[in-house]
Amino acid sequence: MKLHGIFPPLATPFTHDGELYKAKLKHNVEKLNMTSLAGYVVCGSTGESVMLTTEEKIQLFEWVAESAAPGKLLLCGTGVESVRETVALTNRAADMGYKAAMIRTPHYYKSLLNRNDAQVLYYRAVADQTKIPLMIYNWPQATGLDIGVEAVVALSEHPNIIAIKESSGNLEKVMQMIREVKKGFQVLVGSAPTLWPSLTVGAVGAVLAFANAAPYATITIWEAHRTRETEAAQDWQNRISRAAQLVTTKYGIPGLKYAMDLNGYYGGVPRLPLTPPSAAAKAEIEAAFHEIKG
Repeated sequence: MKLHGIFPPLATPFTHDGELYKAKLKHNVEKLNMTSLAGYVVCGSTGESVMLTTEEKIQLFEWVAESAAPGKLLLCGTGVESVRETVALTNRAADMGYKAAMIRTPHYYKSLLNRNDAQVLYYRAVADQTKIPLMIYNWPQATGLDIGVEAVVALSEHPNIIAIKESSGNLEKVMQMIREVKKGFQVLVGSAPTLWPSLTVGAVGAVLAFANAAPYATITIWEAHRTRETEAAQDWQNRISRAAQLVTTKYGIPGLKYAMDLNGYYGGVPRLPLTPPSAAAKAEIEAAFHEIKG
């Protein structure tokens, strides 16, 4: 299975009383269907997955599967702390037509899990039992745990583990993984501010929160890389860098949802305890996105 191209980890729309907002999710997916995005990740970190119940995740899997255009590759974010629950959720999504699962590193018991052997055991145990292949998801800024290259290399040998989403933004680590993993194992990145440099060193694609608000900008970088138009890729990377930093690092999901509202998608409110951006933050986001339209 090829995971090439740009995948947005879909933001989850909520009503103002905190319920899932089906109509707005459908609105977003139908607009994104008109782009050349490779597919969608449902219930990733950008989808506020840690704020969702299991029943809500299953509902979102179902709704996106109903709305996605034919040809869009559906990936599910199913990583939780235990092997048992991760397997159960992944196989539920597989039964709905999802093709691969993006599974974050387990991290709650850090002193016990911050070791390569523990991470390898977790992913192998999950991969042995799931109906669809897995993508390792590493985001140390959020989890406080950074899976080592040695562990990724070992896991690349498993026939049901096919890729990693490396969101650390560490280009050196991306390069080392690409050199050392088993042939055919795919490295994707999760950092929009380093998208083009990551593609130039061998990443095959990206899962980008930023693509929820500005899909065409990220697609342009991908296409410019694919057709070897270096100047265009550099130009667009420079154009998005400030905006991407604001809605992925500085203001996070609340800022991203506001940027989506600016660009014709529905972002709306985040789920508590996250809160909407301040007036000053909104003004900063508006200025950064002035020339970047969705």
